[in-house]
Amino acid sequence: MIALLALALLAARGTSQQTPQPAPPPPALQQPAPSVTGMQIGVRASPDTVTVGEPFRLVVRVRAPRGAAIGFPVGPDSGLAVEAVDPRVVQRAADTTAVDETAFYRLVAWDTGMQVAHLGTVVVSVAGTDHRVAIAGDRVYVRSVLPADTALQKPKPARDIVPAVRPWWIWLLVALAALAALGLLIWWWRRRRRPGTPPDVDAYDEARREFARIEAMALLDAGERGRYVALTVDTVRDYLAARVPAADRSLTSGELLQALQDVSVVPREQLAPVLEESDLVKFARRPITNVRAAELARDAHAVVDDTERAVQAAHAAAAAREAAA
Repeated sequence: MIALLALALLAARGTSQQTPQPAPPPPALQQPAPSVTGMQIGVRASPDTVTVGEPFRLVVRVRAPRGAAIGFPVGPDSGLAVEAVDPRVVQRAADTTAVDETAFYRLVAWDTGMQVAHLGTVVVSVAGTDHRVAIAGDRVYVRSVLPADTALQKPKPARDIVPAVRPWWIWLLVALAALAALGLLIWWWRRRRRPGTPPDVDAYDEARREFARIEAMALLDAGERGRYVALTVDTVRDYLAARVPAADRSLTSGELLQALQDVSVVPREQLAPVLEESDLVKFARRPITNVRAAELARDAHAVVDDTERAVQAAHAAAAAREAAA
């Protein structure tokens, strides 16, 4: 029996919670000023006192002569102290003697004190004439949600907008360290390029090994003549960059020939046609036969061999001068 009673109480409680709240009754009608024959208007806020952010309903009722057309305002503009939450809803009463319409506005206020919901004006068209009536009484009092005594409320300290500035001497240490590293790099480079220092013989050996590897790939037999020429000329460029400081690997063919203009150890007359024709093959897709590709490879090998002999001879002459001095 007790269990059945508890179930009945729960069911009754759920039914009471699901019952929707009735809509507020329409406001009382008053004659607007200036008076318009047969037209009445009423405005009421429900409830008339709310807290910040609590929705409330503003009801506007207009009664006009039969055949009139009533135009309610859309609602307050967004961004004001009072703004709309839902679209406007208009209901028309079943009255055959006059036009009786009621507009419901669901609003919310974001500021405290007495607030005004600026709805605008109601336009009533009677016999082709528009009558504009400003809505009055659209006010609501907004209470603050803060406690009455806020003396005990201690806010957190404000954070720094700009982080703490590092001491100036840290940047000085960084600059000195960068200058020291740059000076060490310059000293190492000048020591490596000092006259009388023996050249690195590994560059020539590496070029010969790379030539042999390219030949072993049998690219001409496979019909890859352009790749064969490109790999061969790249080997020449790598060797020159390692042997001659002016022959930087990032230079174009024209820039390389210009940079080697005063370098006597490199045979520019042999190197120029090799670079020019290889550029046409690599970048302009110029056709080339197996015979011509093999001839370019032999000329490239000759450039490396002649340059190596000239470099070794120059080194031997420099060593002889040092010994004589």
